[in-house]
Amino acid sequence: MPCRLPSPGKPVTATGALVVAGEHGYAAEMSSRTTPMTSTPRMGLPHLGYGVGLRTPHFGYLLQNQAQVDWFEIISENFMDSRGRPRAVLNHIAERYPIVMHGVSLSIGSTDPLDFDYLRRLKQLADEIHPAWISDHLCWTGVAGLNNHDLLPLPLNDDTLQHVAQRVIAVQDFLERPLILENPSSYVTFAASTLPEWEFLSELTAATGCGLLLDVNNVYVSSVNHEFDPLEYLQKIPADRVVQFHLAGHTNCGTHLIDTHDGPVIDPVWQLYHRAKERTGGCATLLEWDARIPEFPVMEAEINKARETFGVGRLDQSETDETHRPSVPHPAVLVTAEVE
Repeated sequence: MPCRLPSPGKPVTATGALVVAGEHGYAAEMSSRTTPMTSTPRMGLPHLGYGVGLRTPHFGYLLQNQAQVDWFEIISENFMDSRGRPRAVLNHIAERYPIVMHGVSLSIGSTDPLDFDYLRRLKQLADEIHPAWISDHLCWTGVAGLNNHDLLPLPLNDDTLQHVAQRVIAVQDFLERPLILENPSSYVTFAASTLPEWEFLSELTAATGCGLLLDVNNVYVSSVNHEFDPLEYLQKIPADRVVQFHLAGHTNCGTHLIDTHDGPVIDPVWQLYHRAKERTGGCATLLEWDARIPEFPVMEAEINKARETFGVGRLDQSETDETHRPSVPHPAVLVTAEVE
């Protein structure tokens, strides 16, 4: 059967489809609720440890059991206007674990004006549950007031950089909280692009003071789809701005990969993740699983793999020739090997 892009569903999933004033005071509040796992917090934000996404099928389990994870990430839009049981479960979790809010509708790259009604509701939720930070994606999700519930790529050039930077600053000023942006997976590129994604993100963080959510699976997926070296990506991102990692499974369609979040993390992505930890010194890590969601203990077991130390060497600028290339297989080889 042909491979399709994931369809939007209810509730919203992370595949459906970011240094501000007061930052250090807010980080101090979070530090009183959590114990940072490193002595050097990034942007004044704590290392939360290893967490998973809060998903509806696990509500019952989490109300009756102590989760063997350090923190939870929510899809912001699933709780911005909800009350009743969803909010009761979220409040139960937020009393016991750190929470991060992860959005899919900010549309930071759109040509539409910023949606300040959306931002007001986002800020209200943040004021109520006190997340460690708020994140979204480097993408656009609609135009002319319409949301197509997909995370659409941007042309990466100086004009887009200026446009996005202005909007990031405005969002940070409005929320008065850290804004963390995630690198999206992508399936097309633009002829108008003049910057690789890692350079665009580097320039964006320098211009705005925003942080990065480095989705390691997205790096891998895009490296296969667009034939770039994922290790070069890791080497050239601003490591000191990475405050969170995402891990997830994806679907191999033979000619391309789709970021579906519907299975376990594959070995090459684990290897890339450990290179990212070496590059950055490590930070909060989150497992996403949004389709064919397993029982919660399966989620616990998968994210706890991230606590393990793999026997991989150090990634640094000296590893430039093929003789010393790290042992992450080239994506094109892996696509061929996985398809029978």
